[in-house]
Amino acid sequence: MKAIRIHEFGGPDVLELDDIDIPQPAEDEVLIKVYASSVNPVDQKIFEGKAQQKFPVSLPLTIGWDVSGVIEGAGNKVRNFSIGDEVYARPFPTINGAFAEYVVVKADEIALKPKSIDHLKAAAVPLAGLTAWQGLFKYGGLQRDQKVLIHGASGGVGSFAVQLAKWKGAFVIGTASAPNLDFVKQLGADEALDYKSERFEEHVQDVDLVFDLIGGDTQKRSLEVLKEGGRLITTVQPLYKDDAKEKNIRLEGFTAQSYAEDLEKIAELIDKGVVDPVVSSIINLEDAKQAEILNAKGNRGKIVIKVV
Repeated sequence: MKAIRIHEFGGPDVLELDDIDIPQPAEDEVLIKVYASSVNPVDQKIFEGKAQQKFPVSLPLTIGWDVSGVIEGAGNKVRNFSIGDEVYARPFPTINGAFAEYVVVKADEIALKPKSIDHLKAAAVPLAGLTAWQGLFKYGGLQRDQKVLIHGASGGVGSFAVQLAKWKGAFVIGTASAPNLDFVKQLGADEALDYKSERFEEHVQDVDLVFDLIGGDTQKRSLEVLKEGGRLITTVQPLYKDDAKEKNIRLEGFTAQSYAEDLEKIAELIDKGVVDPVVSSIINLEDAKQAEILNAKGNRGKIVIKVV
């Protein structure tokens, strides 16, 4: 099968299109024929070798953190899925990734694909959708009528977070670049702020939850807008725990996990028309290098890798 692999760490040029054997599922795994995957910022950290402490990998490695496809094989302990099922998932590419024609995934980490969208859109969902869902609700505890500030609201995770927070009944504020402010409002945000020309802490106050997808100075300044007892949940390193403690704010970082029940709930919301995955570009598997270069420049929603 064809797969995008790295044999050394470096820039996008280390991504190579290889011919390798089709993997075989273990007794608790399924073999998925990949129709589509998608690009995530963590891809770059992995192929540059900057994620070895958090996500240690051995080379060569097939990358890719999202998959939508069809089950073509299953281990003898798999009971809940059948050959031919259309599924989606977030494989863990420290072992194997989805920039390939086939991938094996543990059966308890997959869910049936949303019925109302095709594989290209479905592939945009797993990692970004899980991150938004778990950040807002499992870690952030967001409730109806609370106020949430989402940094990076136009990106892959942010575009899901805005829609999910609005579905929950929260008052949603998103930060983005000027060209994306209208887009963030279209996603459902009540307010959208240009992070380049406006200091959000001068416009926002009494926030219950900050969902930080940026980090650094943005994270530190976010402490100023939270009410006492508020939460700052980040997908990057939580750097200002002492400052947060002084203000009685809970600051916590997390990495999304592949929980099938979360994927099932997200699929249900997609099929109800509550959430719509945002796909900015569709790029063929053999051009994955160009997709990663494009993603590093920033874009709305997700870049999808078309395999079939």
